[in-house]
Amino acid sequence: MSQDIEQEIRYLRELIQHHDRRYYVEAAPEISDLEYDRLMQRLRELESAHPEYATEDSPTRRIGDRAVEGLEKVPHRVPMLSIENTYDLNQLREFMRRVQKLLPGEEVQWVVELKIDGVAISLIYEHGVLRRAVTRGDGLVGDDVTHNARTIRDIPLRLVGPDVPPILEIRGEVYMTNSDLSILNEEQRRRDEPPFANARNVTAGTIRLLDPQICAQRRLRFFCHGLGYAEEWPPKTHFDFLGKMREYGVPVTPRAACFDNVPQTLEHCESVIERLHDLDFEIDGLVIKVNRFDQRARLGSTAKSPRWVIAYKFEKYEATTRLVAIEAQVGKTGVVTPVAILAPVQLAGTIVTRASLHNADEIKRKDIRVGDVVVVEKAGKIIPHIVRVERHLRRCWIPPFPFPKLCPDCGFELSSDEGGVYVMCRNPECSAQLKERIRFFAGKDAMDIDGLGEKLIEQLVATKLVRTYGDVYRLTLQQLSQLDGMGEKLPRLLLTNIEASKQRGLAAVLVGLAIRHVGAKTASLLARHFRSIDNLLTAGVETLAGIPEIGPVIAQSAYDFVNSSRGRRIIEDLRQCGVKLTEDAGEASGAAPLAGKTLVVTGSFQVGTRDQIERWIEQLGGKAASQVSRKTDFLLVGENPGSKLQKALTLGVPQLTEADLQRLLNTAGIVTAEKESPSAGTASTN
Repeated sequence: MSQDIEQEIRYLRELIQHHDRRYYVEAAPEISDLEYDRLMQRLRELESAHPEYATEDSPTRRIGDRAVEGLEKVPHRVPMLSIENTYDLNQLREFMRRVQKLLPGEEVQWVVELKIDGVAISLIYEHGVLRRAVTRGDGLVGDDVTHNARTIRDIPLRLVGPDVPPILEIRGEVYMTNSDLSILNEEQRRRDEPPFANARNVTAGTIRLLDPQICAQRRLRFFCHGLGYAEEWPPKTHFDFLGKMREYGVPVTPRAACFDNVPQTLEHCESVIERLHDLDFEIDGLVIKVNRFDQRARLGSTAKSPRWVIAYKFEKYEATTRLVAIEAQVGKTGVVTPVAILAPVQLAGTIVTRASLHNADEIKRKDIRVGDVVVVEKAGKIIPHIVRVERHLRRCWIPPFPFPKLCPDCGFELSSDEGGVYVMCRNPECSAQLKERIRFFAGKDAMDIDGLGEKLIEQLVATKLVRTYGDVYRLTLQQLSQLDGMGEKLPRLLLTNIEASKQRGLAAVLVGLAIRHVGAKTASLLARHFRSIDNLLTAGVETLAGIPEIGPVIAQSAYDFVNSSRGRRIIEDLRQCGVKLTEDAGEASGAAPLAGKTLVVTGSFQVGTRDQIERWIEQLGGKAASQVSRKTDFLLVGENPGSKLQKALTLGVPQLTEADLQRLLNTAGIVTAEKESPSAGTASTN
């Protein structure tokens, strides 16, 4: 009988451990929460009746019986050094080049990981059993928080697998999801206690509490991101290490990726920052590491930081406001995007009234409802997004948002894309899609047709005067004069601006065509490299991918567009309309007055948008950076500059004005397309 009980206890422990792994590591649960709770309850009953079979690594031991008297100080066997960081993509590129110079003739692979905004912790396993958990502390000595770490269900009490080393130190980050923070703050409200400001603060305070039962109630999580010390187990690469951790049942930092060169790595870094809204936890940057451990050993460390790793961080700004409404917006590709209409709030120096909600899944996952108080964030140069709902401030029941089933513009039935993430209008005659394509084509970052604004585009599309990009160039004075609100002078001014836009060049055209993954900077790189659309049309994917800073994803996207029947048709139509499809930027009569100089832009400018200004800086021979540092040569200052000005003054960085920029452009023979316009406007940069 006792043998049967012991076998059932062992079976239940293994089964619960299996389901923990399926839920926390693989994100693929096999049973419901109720079924899981029943397994746990049965195990508790058996262990309570038969304490002789109790073990330290049993799942029932996750919640401690009592509080500890104090936190013991524990020295780290291998110091937990801090990481060098940068806010500038050019400095990140320079760091990677410096590493490659220290490893002459060797191929270097780079691993990119999310930098979780949590609390660093070290987990020590002996023969696969968790023995100790220690905070980073000062890097040399940390606090023993084993009693709390055992309550975190992401952290396995026993590692799975036959090849677990005798001693293994795993390093990672304890964190809290935004969803769990919302739930915790609801509980705080019910207890008449103040809410927590952010996930990191509550995590840092919770992991050091003396009572593990409180820690268990707060649902902390864990991601592994590094190796501290190991006996009899020398992994060759960091990516191999992450794979082995998954086999052991340890959750690793999600979306980690490995790349063979610098351009691919940098391209990935930029794309990750644009998808922060997908995450239910906070990150404050990315971590870029050398993959091979033998190369790390040769690179070594300074007194403070390893030479083989750097954090690419970005400035984050948060504000709290109320969600007034949710509108469904049809984009230029037919994707229907829900947009949050917000009560005006100041964020990173600008007044924010709108934020993309990206897709229906995000609304459901974050439980976003009209009337909620929400936390809005802006990170780097991306558009604002909603981090979480302050559900503790939801004083009454609010109905969920009903996502539309029909296109809000044409009434066509909506359907999901191939991946099932986005909802799309597939009506080729949908006027909303056409209006967005024309608006983007005429925008300042593309063909810069001043006067071709939103209201006029609505009329042109409604009257079917414009159905393609080429139709813009076929407009006549008589057609424009008959439209509402045009008057006598505006049609002639608009036609003048349309005619002038034909000379913008290949880079502007490539931006205006809205090719996926091809923004202003990439378009400029392609235009400068190929010089003509005909050269681009004959280029293969490998040729495109071989251009510095053009990775395989961008290369494939550009190739697919220019070689599609639609793409060829558009290009030939623009050619027939007399649009310039060559690029002579950089061959202007003047010299390159900013050669070798790094500039940062702040404030608002009449002359152009941030992308335009950064493109001109490159044409003048300089580099456009996003953050001020000691390596910044000039700060280009417009009206209402942000915090970058104060930092530049502190560091003694010289300043340039918009007038200085205009003089440089004039000297180099670069035309900024300044002209009399039907509708004046100001471009703002931060």
